[in-house]
Amino acid sequence: MNVDDLSQFDFALRAEQIAQHPPAERDGGRLMLLDRKTGSVAHSQIRALPTLLRDGDLLVTNATRVLAARLRGHKASGGAAEALLLGPAESKGRYRALIRHSGRLRVGRKYRLGAPALDAELLSVDADGIGILGFEPGVDPYAAGETPLPPYIRRDTARREDATRYQTTFARVPGSVAAPTAGLHLSECLLADLEQRGIERAEVVLHVGLGTFRPLRREDLADHRLHAERFELPESTAEAIARTRARGGRVVAVGTTVTRVLETRAADDRSVRAGSGTTDLFLAPGDRFRAIDALLTNFHLPRSSLLLLVAAFAGRENVLAAYAEAASAGYRFYSYGDAMLIQAN
Repeated sequence: MNVDDLSQFDFALRAEQIAQHPPAERDGGRLMLLDRKTGSVAHSQIRALPTLLRDGDLLVTNATRVLAARLRGHKASGGAAEALLLGPAESKGRYRALIRHSGRLRVGRKYRLGAPALDAELLSVDADGIGILGFEPGVDPYAAGETPLPPYIRRDTARREDATRYQTTFARVPGSVAAPTAGLHLSECLLADLEQRGIERAEVVLHVGLGTFRPLRREDLADHRLHAERFELPESTAEAIARTRARGGRVVAVGTTVTRVLETRAADDRSVRAGSGTTDLFLAPGDRFRAIDALLTNFHLPRSSLLLLVAAFAGRENVLAAYAEAASAGYRFYSYGDAMLIQAN
């Protein structure tokens, strides 16, 4: 398949099907079941997940924590401005950022961003449109930020619910600018139920950044690589995967971020090595999966790297047919939306 043609990964969706709020209860969403071999679809609920997995399976989650990385404010010269902090730059007091406002990005432009408002200056802009913002010494811009919801969730002002609901219950390592959304469905009660049914859980960390959420570019497709993102796969997780294989259980990835970490560290014999670093792994139809046996994932944007990964795991035709059925059946899409469990029955 020629994945250079992103039109093969398009689908229609009505605006009202894009979830603007999380469900009333974290584990209260719907769950579509997709058989990756046959393409057959069934419908269930997130709360039924413990009965849909098997005693001896291993659930792997992403323990990253979303930073308050969105700073709203204005240009010093007037006009609204917004910055999404992508992490510290090499020099103290400087941060990589995506900056949005009317007019072009100009080195030397000054801003008032966040609440309370902080002074910032644009020090440089690279070829990818990523700027370096300089703040006053000793300032923590994240202390003035808010939850960085994706642009399809429309908020004139931040809502208190987003600070907790756009964060998994097991988030512990700060570093992401977007949530690993499949994990948002897992309540503490649901995790306890999974454990009681003999389903083990292990963790990785992948700090979500441009590699996960930025729209695909021609060079990404040509290089078959994404922007690098930091990850950690602990020795305890590698050992849990080995135990799972030994007992005949399955490795169930919670989300595409977990999948990318596990597949980055997987060997041809399906073992997974502990380690840390960065990954630019881009999985698309035609690629082989060596680490995971099943995938819990949300419904993703058309033409996105996330959709291509899911299509690589379950087949493009199967996935797009399932998405069409989900849209017809009133499923809620994207970050605060419903989920899909992909496995072979």
